[in-house]
Amino acid sequence: MVIVLMGVSGSGKSTVGGLLAEKTGGTFHDGDDFHPPKNVAKMASGVPLDDQDREVWLKSLAELITGTTGVNFIACSALKKKYRDVLAGAEFVFLSGSPELLAERLALRTDHYMPPGLLQSQLETLEAPEGAFTLDISQPPEALADEVMKRFDL
Repeated sequence: MVIVLMGVSGSGKSTVGGLLAEKTGGTFHDGDDFHPPKNVAKMASGVPLDDQDREVWLKSLAELITGTTGVNFIACSALKKKYRDVLAGAEFVFLSGSPELLAERLALRTDHYMPPGLLQSQLETLEAPEGAFTLDISQPPEALADEVMKRFDL
């Protein structure tokens, strides 16, 4: 089983994914690690990625999904429906929160290449998923992980 934790930057994808892997004995994959260097450089300079930039990245994640066994958790923004379509075969958990909470979290983050200024671009790009398990990120990460485990019988 592959579960993609999706949402904009600052929604807690990596935090919740890491907790889930720890609690279940599954494997966590941070989608950020699959970006080619040019994407990282583009985001670090404050320029949002476009569909073409994301193509290679999504293909790498799709290959991971089809080639993996066991329980796997992937942190991936998956902002548009067409991006999620590339990641077919995975279950999606949408980590959703207010723009204010997301901005607050990003302002506190110091160890990530994505600047807080790109949040608005991500919010504008986001196509909220239909049928995904949606969680409100105002809850503590532990509670979110527990909800995912309960929903997917992990």
